Amino acid sequence: MNIYETVFILTPVLSDAQMKEAVEKIKDLLKSHNAEIINEENWGLRKLAYPISKKTTGFYSLLEFKAEPSIVDTLETLFRRDERVIRFLTFRQDKFAAEYAEKRRSLKNAPKEIKEEKSVIKKEPKTKVNKTINEAEIEDIELEKED
Repeated sequence: MNIYETVFILTPVLSDAQMKEAVEKIKDLLKSHNAEIINEENWGLRKLAYPISKKTTGFYSLLEFKAEPSIVDTLETLFRRDERVIRFLTFRQDKFAAEYAEKRRSLKNAPKEIKEEKSVIKKEPKTKVNKTINEAEIEDIELEKED
């Protein structure tokens, strides 16, 4: 069994309930073919990079699942037949992509305090603009200029 990741864009004219129903239909297809759903993310309504069928926005969804390779053809056939799906991309994750996805999921599910600590820690700038110079250093600098 391989680990796959699929991202699909649903048309923006759907209501929230219709969007969730479309995602459930895809998940039910995967479950009916003995696929194990690892992760599901709803990215919400986002602007498209370019217009597709005169639409400039779409509902993005991501599914990570573990399944046999034969399921991909069935899944993509469902995507092509469903008029609510305007774009999709499915690919098999290699070991590095699977490790990265695992780290991303663990950071996403980490407690809020840990995320805040990581955002607070910042590197010190390489140059110090507001450095105070004492009088002895000024004399040393003046002596170097004279030489």
